[in-house]
Amino acid sequence: MSQRRPFVAGNWKMNGARAQAAALIDGILAGVSALGDAEVAVCPPFILIPLVAEKLRSTRGRVLWGGQNLDTHPSGAYTGEISGPMLRDFDCTYVIVGHSERRSFYGESDAIVAEKFAAAQAAGLVPILCLGETLAEREADETERVVERQLRAVLDRSGVESLARATIAYEPVWAIGTGRTATPQQAQDVHRFIRARLADKSAAVAAGMRLLYGGSVKGANARELFAQPDIDGGLIGGASLQAEEFLAICRAAG
Repeated sequence: MSQRRPFVAGNWKMNGARAQAAALIDGILAGVSALGDAEVAVCPPFILIPLVAEKLRSTRGRVLWGGQNLDTHPSGAYTGEISGPMLRDFDCTYVIVGHSERRSFYGESDAIVAEKFAAAQAAGLVPILCLGETLAEREADETERVVERQLRAVLDRSGVESLARATIAYEPVWAIGTGRTATPQQAQDVHRFIRARLADKSAAVAAGMRLLYGGSVKGANARELFAQPDIDGGLIGGASLQAEEFLAICRAAG
C-alpha cells in the first residue's frame, strides 16, 4: 500500500434541493466516525454550498466541501459565473476542473481547463483535475493519447510542481452514469500511465499524486478498484447522492 492518504469526493452534479441536501449531509455525518483514514469531500451545486458548509463545519475538517466548476476570472462582468475567490469565501477546499460533462456539453477545451486549473490554485483552491476518454477513443486504442494530451495542457500552462497541490481523477467517459465500470485492471492501467507521465517530469510529484477513479463506482465494486496500487480513491457521481452508498465507498477507501 502507498503512503498516499485515500480520498473520496462526491460530485452531486445538478441534483438536490435544500431539504434533500440537509438530509444527505445528516446521513453522511451519522456514519462519519466509521470512515477510517480516508479523506472525504462533497461537491454540491453552487447554490447549496452555504447550507452544506454550515452543516459540515461541525466536523472540523473530517468532511470537506468544494465546487463543481469555476470561471477563469476572479471577478468581473461574466454573468452567471462563479469565481474561485467566491468559492474560497465559503471555505471550499476543492473544485472540480475539466469534468467530461463540462468538456462535452459546454465546449471546454484543454486550454480552458488548464486556465481554470490555474485560476483555482490562484484562489487557494485544490483542483480535482478530470481526465478521460470517450468510448470511441477507447475502441480506437487512443486512451493514452487522449489522457496525455489533457494532462499536458495543464503541465504546459502551470508546470509539474503545480500538480503537487492538486488531485487527478481518471474518469472514462463511457463509464460515467452508464452503469458500465472499467475493470480494476483497465482503471489501474490508465492510473499507472498517468503516474508514469508525471514521473517523467518529477518523481516526487508522481509519487505523492492521489489518483482517483470515477465511473459508476458503487459500494459493491469500490474495494476491488481501490485495492489497485495506483488508485487512491474515487470521484463519485450518482452513488454520492445516497448516504449509505457513499459511506460504503468511503469505508472501502479507508
